[in-house]
Amino acid sequence: MSKTLVQPIGQKRLTNVAVVRLKKHGMRFEIACYKNKVLSWRSGVEKDIDEVLQSQTVYSNVSKGVLAKSKDLVKAFGTDDQSKICLEILDKGELQVAGKEREMQFSSQFRDIATIVMERTINPETLRPYTISMIERLMHEIHFAVDPNSNSKKQALEVIRELQNQFPIKRAPMRLRFTLTDQNFPSLLEKLNVWSASIRSKDENGSQISAICEIEPGFYRDCEALMRNLQGRVEVLAYSVNAEGDTQVESYDELEEAPPRIPESDESVLKLREKMQKQTISSSGKGSSTESEVKQNKCSTCNAVVGDSKQYREHFKSEWHKHNLKRKTRNLPPLTAEECLADVDLDDSKADLKDYSF
Repeated sequence: MSKTLVQPIGQKRLTNVAVVRLKKHGMRFEIACYKNKVLSWRSGVEKDIDEVLQSQTVYSNVSKGVLAKSKDLVKAFGTDDQSKICLEILDKGELQVAGKEREMQFSSQFRDIATIVMERTINPETLRPYTISMIERLMHEIHFAVDPNSNSKKQALEVIRELQNQFPIKRAPMRLRFTLTDQNFPSLLEKLNVWSASIRSKDENGSQISAICEIEPGFYRDCEALMRNLQGRVEVLAYSVNAEGDTQVESYDELEEAPPRIPESDESVLKLREKMQKQTISSSGKGSSTESEVKQNKCSTCNAVVGDSKQYREHFKSEWHKHNLKRKTRNLPPLTAEECLADVDLDDSKADLKDYSF
């Protein structure tokens, strides 16, 4: 006698499930979500809750299909409205991921933190930044553990403080311009000596004095407060300065709003510009051999010559440089400007196809 296979009906299969779990009052509550949408919801990209939740049902165990009891919901959340409870679990709960995926996330964030530390620190002996591999090795030596719920920049600042206690490493200085009256300048000079700041140039214009200094980033807030008291102003020329001339200007690292950045125009830069302009004018009828004598700045990250000092500074804010900087952290070769544009367009297309997948 042949056996007939009975196919179950009326069952809803949960596929591509991401579980968000919240423990409250000693009880566990779970909701079934679409994995790619949870992070989009929390970052504000996704607004439609129905696109995030597979069902607006609260479980005590999603994998076994065990629903949460109404009395437990009332005891823990004060209501049995599952729509409201789902929102609270989605916002406050912990996203459950597989072991390998969690390991990849930790590895990626570890690399991001190491990159931020590399950009904002220098070797006090050479005044040059450490390599990314060296920073990662030092982070392993201090047994640094990534906190997935904390901001990478905040963790990078904590890593820097910990590394300074054990290794020869220091914060890369900021370059600031102070403008105030000559009567108040001695007060500023006294504070700069206390902060161990170095004065790079000084310009007097009538009763006004303008001084360009390099100072520890941690003193920036004190500088602002001091200049308000002295009725002067402070302007940021570069957020991070090292011996290679690179300046990181992507974001302010003291967890506050970045002050406005102005182009650098000290005497040395002005003289260099005038010299290069004269060389360009004199070389107009001499062909390319004379043009090669004009000093050009080369970006080691992009492996390309990017022109004079102004173009060199602007290059560090370009998407080309930022894209190659990300490739450098993954030990990938740099791309040309055209290749970078194509690569970015390809990444955007993939992102659209994946519908904001992470």
